[in-house]
Amino acid sequence: MERRNGKKTFGATVNSLRIKIIDAYIIRKFLGTFFFALVLILTIAVVFDFAEKIDNFMEKEAPVKAIIFDYYLNFIPYFATLFAPLFVFIAVIFFTSKMAVNTEIIAILNSGMSFRRMMWPYFLSALFIAAFTFILTNFVIPGSNRKRMVFEDRYYRSSSRKVMVENIHRQVFKNIYVYMGSYNPISLRGQNFTIEKFSDSGRLESKLSSPTVTYDTTLHKWSAMNYSLREITGNEERISRGTQMDTTLSIKPSDFSRDPGFVGTMTYRELDDYISLLRLQGSDELKLFLIEKYRRFANPFAVFILSLIGVSLSSRKIRGGIGMNIGIGLILSFSYILFLQFASQFSLKGDLNPLLAMWIPNILYSIIALVLYKLAPK
Repeated sequence: MERRNGKKTFGATVNSLRIKIIDAYIIRKFLGTFFFALVLILTIAVVFDFAEKIDNFMEKEAPVKAIIFDYYLNFIPYFATLFAPLFVFIAVIFFTSKMAVNTEIIAILNSGMSFRRMMWPYFLSALFIAAFTFILTNFVIPGSNRKRMVFEDRYYRSSSRKVMVENIHRQVFKNIYVYMGSYNPISLRGQNFTIEKFSDSGRLESKLSSPTVTYDTTLHKWSAMNYSLREITGNEERISRGTQMDTTLSIKPSDFSRDPGFVGTMTYRELDDYISLLRLQGSDELKLFLIEKYRRFANPFAVFILSLIGVSLSSRKIRGGIGMNIGIGLILSFSYILFLQFASQFSLKGDLNPLLAMWIPNILYSIIALVLYKLAPK
């Protein structure tokens, strides 16, 4: 080992991180077990999903080709990326426990390799999976989700997604606010429609009121029927009425009748642009889309945390063998997923910041991972 003044040189550090035979062995074990667990669990998920929906497929006469290529080939990558951290955790626990039972871990440590250095191939494998998951989630899965949702609308859920929306409040431009008492996505008609425009000082400048507003799909415009327009200039006020007035609003009917799964159909850039628009509009949906944005970063990072927990837990021989390690690992992994769901709901329904909500589980489990790492055999 190269040293200078009692310290390792940079070159020595780089040499120590070069892929060795034992590193390749661990990487092969990690990725092999991960993909085996992935295929196994996805097969079970597809079987149960098909058993649940086969009646709907037969009733709607869904073609076999559409079921395979439009639905399941798009369902599989979505499900795989959604639970990738869990699959990683199960894989790490399983093959590392087996290595510990076979005294391979003891042999590795006795050969002079430190526990920290033994983590290197684990983190390389985790980096590959995290990067792969991030790219799929942000750039590939959105397109496949669109195809899957189109199939579901046609052969599974039909028009049940479209429901009446009530009490809509939106900011559509700077100082311009829209209110709609209710909106029907089937007839594209809204009731009790109001547009209010304010000055920079907060003073009301104009107010357009209409009992009914409709959307023209040809002209892509909203038309206020039997409207009343109140305009205020200084101390003067003028009121005008008419049978119809076209408006130019930066909102579409789909913004009111959005399916909850719509958030998963956007690439990262589309999601970022849409969040900017929702901020301008003052939409109540903003938190949902912010949670999705931060989740797409937090989820891949969880791969590293759960890998560290898995290695630290399963690298020691314990009474109960592999089964005990897997049991403890499953409890921790499912508690992580449950905690993540609670945090997102607290953010949606309460005042918890979406960024904090998505990263609280990672922060907490990072602390657990570091404690377990300190207690792991060295």
